[in-house]
Amino acid sequence: MTLPFIKMHGLGNDFVVIDAMKEKVSLPDDRRRAIADRRYGIGCDQLLVMEPPKDKGADLFMRIYNPDGSEAQACGNGTRCVAHLWMSKNNKRNCTIQTVAGLLKCGMASNDRVQVDMGVPRLGWKDIPLAEERDTLNLGVGLMHGPLNNPVAVNVGNPHAVFFVDDVRKVDVEGLGPQVENHVLFPQRTNVEFAQVMADDKIRVRVWERGTGVTQACGSGACATMVAAVRRGLTGRKAEIVLDGGSLFLEWREGDDRVLMTGPVAYVFEGNLT
Repeated sequence: MTLPFIKMHGLGNDFVVIDAMKEKVSLPDDRRRAIADRRYGIGCDQLLVMEPPKDKGADLFMRIYNPDGSEAQACGNGTRCVAHLWMSKNNKRNCTIQTVAGLLKCGMASNDRVQVDMGVPRLGWKDIPLAEERDTLNLGVGLMHGPLNNPVAVNVGNPHAVFFVDDVRKVDVEGLGPQVENHVLFPQRTNVEFAQVMADDKIRVRVWERGTGVTQACGSGACATMVAAVRRGLTGRKAEIVLDGGSLFLEWREGDDRVLMTGPVAYVFEGNLT
């Protein structure tokens, strides 16, 4: 018995995509971890499963698994990849993807890029969620000395802590990322972004993803960074977010507070899991 899959990536943030629209697929924790393993499996930052929608307003449901087997609520780059795959198969220019975090409207943009409406960010301390009441604009986590002690908390379907730094190249992402992810302030753990504002419309970002580690890009992390920068008064509402794997283009619309993310997708290879 074999299981077909497609390997895709968005700016180096890579995914194994499994189509379970017509037939249910059994994916217990150990199988998820085996598929994501880069030595013994296919290897990926997230495993994405396309399922029939549970909401009449959606075209499909996307389930997201981290390499450690845990389920994630949101994945911006993965949403773009799955949206492109579904639209290409069905000869459509738009689609709506349902996730555990809600409905995401997607559409084809110029140069074969995909735009995703990531919705309205949640900014209350209970929405992140935090373990105690704090100002989400100035958390003051106090994990370390110097400038890395006061992140902005944002929820864009999943929790994020965004640190603004003078030089992102000097940040020990591998060392600091897991400390922040597992801090007691975040009962559901958190994704972590280290951001350097380059201009009013350009931000350089490095990411530590919850349950994954350092990734080349993170769509929801780019969204969270955009929101955090605007809240701090550091940029305008449109910006290029430059990640290790390339650039995403973000807009936090003033009229309705929705975050729009636009970027490329890539197909790597197809295969069958035994």
